[in-house]
Amino acid sequence: LVGEVGNTVKSLKRVTPGAGVPSTHPWMQNEKKGLTEIVGDETSAYEYMHEGRKGPDPWRQLIADHRKALQGAREKHQPESTILIGKSMGGRIGCHVSLGEKVDGLVCLGYPLCAMSNRTKLRDEVLRALTVPILFAQGARDPLCPLDLLQTVRAEMKAPNFLHVVDGGDHSLRVRVRQLQATSETQEDINRQIFKAIADFIDQLPN
Repeated sequence: LVGEVGNTVKSLKRVTPGAGVPSTHPWMQNEKKGLTEIVGDETSAYEYMHEGRKGPDPWRQLIADHRKALQGAREKHQPESTILIGKSMGGRIGCHVSLGEKVDGLVCLGYPLCAMSNRTKLRDEVLRALTVPILFAQGARDPLCPLDLLQTVRAEMKAPNFLHVVDGGDHSLRVRVRQLQATSETQEDINRQIFKAIADFIDQLPN
């Protein structure tokens, strides 16, 4: 949970899953493993998909529970810096939590900018309120976050913000097999590029 980032910063990294999967899902396990290998830390996942439930808890409860879990982890490990990493809705939660907690960086994997893929219903208010550096890792064909809309929001954000685009990636940052074959890449190659972008982002954060 606590270790060396870029050989300089002790960091607490918490990964939050999206609305549809628990932290035990293979996608989440792969993210945790990849972050651990690339960044050089053990990474923990915050769990809000409870056994027997078909969906997450109510929104305000999610934010409150995430904040409580973060505070508990800080008391236990006393890290020098904190990075919140979230998939889809988990990224939104991290953004909201950072408004009331001291957080050093945010990473959103497939930020759900458009509610129900509706371009007129943007979840951008929290992004405009941020002051914490944030990295977006977005699939180029993600209907929940069209890159043109994200670019408009990013240009109007106060927080330092960065973007890693997965060419041909969907909401889960996965690329079609046909495209991978055409470029002689694998999904593992794509994932490594994402992890590298995250590691580079964390390395450039202020100590």
